[in-house]
Amino acid sequence: MNHKKLLLIPLLMMTQSNSWAQSDTDNADSKKTDTEQLEEIKVIASTSGLISYVSATGAKTDTPIVDTPSSVSVLTAKRFEDLGAETIQDALGYVAGVYNGPYGVDSRGDWSQIRSVAPIQYLDGLRTSFNYYNNIRPNPYGIQQVEILKGPSSVLYGQGSLGGIVNMVSKKPQAEFYGELWGQVGSFDRRQLAADFTGAVNEDASVLFRTVALFRDSGTQTDYVADDSLVISPSMTFHLSNQTELTFIGNWQKNETGSSTQFFPHMGTRLPAPNGRIPVNRFVSEPEFDRYDSEQQALTALFNHDFMNGWALQGGTRYSDSSVDYRTMYGWPPVFQDDGRSLLRSIYISDNRAKSITSDVRLHGEKLWGSALHKIVVGIDYQNAKTDNDSLFLYGAGGLLDLYDPVYGLVTDFPTPADVIDSPANHIYQTGLYLQDQVYLGDHWIVSAALRRDRVKNKTAVSTSQLSEATTGRLGLMYQFENNISPYFSYSESFDPIIGEDAYGNSYDPRTGEQFELGLKYQPLGTEHLITASVYQITEQNRTTPLSAADLADPNVVNPAGSIQVGEAEITGLEIESQFEFNELDIYASYSYTDSEITRSNTVGELGARLAATPDHMFSTWATYRPENFWPGFKLGAGVRYVGETSDGSARVVGADGTVLNEPLLTQAYTLFDFMIGYEKGAYDFSLNVDNLTDKTTTTSCLARGDCFYGQKRTITASVKYQF
Repeated sequence: MNHKKLLLIPLLMMTQSNSWAQSDTDNADSKKTDTEQLEEIKVIASTSGLISYVSATGAKTDTPIVDTPSSVSVLTAKRFEDLGAETIQDALGYVAGVYNGPYGVDSRGDWSQIRSVAPIQYLDGLRTSFNYYNNIRPNPYGIQQVEILKGPSSVLYGQGSLGGIVNMVSKKPQAEFYGELWGQVGSFDRRQLAADFTGAVNEDASVLFRTVALFRDSGTQTDYVADDSLVISPSMTFHLSNQTELTFIGNWQKNETGSSTQFFPHMGTRLPAPNGRIPVNRFVSEPEFDRYDSEQQALTALFNHDFMNGWALQGGTRYSDSSVDYRTMYGWPPVFQDDGRSLLRSIYISDNRAKSITSDVRLHGEKLWGSALHKIVVGIDYQNAKTDNDSLFLYGAGGLLDLYDPVYGLVTDFPTPADVIDSPANHIYQTGLYLQDQVYLGDHWIVSAALRRDRVKNKTAVSTSQLSEATTGRLGLMYQFENNISPYFSYSESFDPIIGEDAYGNSYDPRTGEQFELGLKYQPLGTEHLITASVYQITEQNRTTPLSAADLADPNVVNPAGSIQVGEAEITGLEIESQFEFNELDIYASYSYTDSEITRSNTVGELGARLAATPDHMFSTWATYRPENFWPGFKLGAGVRYVGETSDGSARVVGADGTVLNEPLLTQAYTLFDFMIGYEKGAYDFSLNVDNLTDKTTTTSCLARGDCFYGQKRTITASVKYQF
């Protein structure tokens, strides 16, 4: 255990010798007073529902954001409804430090970069994705809130990304009856119908129900690629007693789409080409062959029992079974032929399946020891996931396609399911034990400390398994001034197991990360505004890199083509996020600066490079105006998004004679405008949303392997909701 982890232990054990002997009755009055004061000061409900001041993601328990010494952003359903977000990826477009859609418009899933790294996706605190292209894309209509925790988060969530997590919170049954019907039409022949009903089953409201359903028939901005979906999500809540609540959430979903991302070459997108820019809508695959059809059945159980003595037991378990039928063609390598017009297409087939059981059970408690109020969380989580990805790659088997005058249907001899190579399934078993204590010391100081121990087993075949163990920690310190300005410091860690063996025949150690963060949170007295700012430094260790020339001379090397774990990367940044809510005007603004560098690598073209697909600067502002005084029901929204340059992930390389051997390819910065206008009258809500108002063609990123990605074209959607 290193010295940084040792710093966490005294904070987790801060107790008095007679603490457990002191009765709850003796402390009841003082504890109630302190708790009520905390809630009264910190938790202010937004009158419009656009701002949430509480998040459970940052601390595994409902905690005011201004009490959390780490970076957390929360998007309410009302917020991404105003934005007209059609996907979770769309909803993240105005969040500081988050680059949504780094790989353009992709109908297969939601992609983003948080602090230069792809996050892990969760639903109701339980992980939803294991590996790639074997799960279904969630629909935001079934989501009540999206919470983004930035930075390493293994201490609460186990193995995962050092960039952060995106946690979606499901809509749950409510006691008061509510019904909604929603119709939508839009660009690319989009037609969507949805419904949401909730209420009590019986008179005493001890049994509640909710049903969310959605049907969509739509195309995309890529020719021949559909975006169809069918979702049915029923849920029931049982109040078994005044202390015990049990909720079941079912989800059946089927999406039928294809590959809207086309992996176009650098020339014709970012760089000039002899025949001009490749059309944004161009389709590289074959219409009768290409598909990405996914289906999922899932059941989630959420449990809460209040012991009525300051302690409560909460937990969640999900069983999920998903499958994906994936067929596509793309140009590989992504370069034009000599004619400057054609790509040689390769065929890729993948039959993917994922089954998982995930659980998280937590004991929450509040205890006064002396003058310190402790909010304690003790938990255990478990993941059991089986992924089976059977695939086939046929280089050049798709023939040539002219990107400027395509002719489809010339390829008729497609591979069959029998041609797909059966790969051994991979099993992931994770068990994690964690302890967190958030201590309120007097009127101003908050100390948050957490420690976790994980055991992860990856089993790739009957006789092959790999065991990884890790201890991670987090420490946060915050001081709250009387004027509600709260500076904080935090340190956090992450780990991510790597499957396989290195060049010496040893199992890889987990990739690890650590973050130092300084921040400030401010909720002006008497207002509903919320302002946060932070600076951070992330270091990622144990990155894999090829053997150096000196390493190759080592007689202990068993695989000269293998890798070793001496790579390292550093990410530093600044983030500012402001939410202002006045009587008739709401403003959401953010700015972020990100600087990354690969500081250790044996690869000449990588050492010193920026991490790919992350803009250096991002700025965004969205404002919604509701003039209730002179035009009740009218609403008008407008947004601007500035996205800076991204790098392809390669480094500048200069030869011994001074010749430049490689220059990183940078995308161009761009600015987009979004718009919303609507009117609410009685039970009806009409709205019109336009994304990318000026229809600007953008390249969201390019990669050193040779491909670039187009951003979203102008997209218009018109909606009407009937609420009863």
